[in-house]
Amino acid sequence: MKENYKGLLPIGSVIRIEGIEQDLVVCGRIVCAQDDERIYDYVGFPYPEGMGRGDDLLFFDREDIAQVLFIGFQDEVELIYRNEVLDQLGALTVEDGEIVPVAEEEG
Repeated sequence: MKENYKGLLPIGSVIRIEGIEQDLVVCGRIVCAQDDERIYDYVGFPYPEGMGRGDDLLFFDREDIAQVLFIGFQDEVELIYRNEVLDQLGALTVEDGEIVPVAEEEG
């Protein structure tokens, strides 16, 4: 059964994506792939093998997650980061390979 994960999972979480046999470890949040203008919620690498050459990274969004198998380490630093940074992000875009906030139009 697919669940809806509204908040971002911590680094180290292990997830399963429907249609992909290999489970993944979350290793990044709010990321874009090289030469890609799309912003993804997460990037992960295969579990249990770990990251190899780097071409085994998979970019995905929270709605792609079919099951959370393990929730990564959460301490006070993680909770503050999630509440004060990740949860406060507004609209984002990719410019010159960097994720930046969308400039608000003055009216």
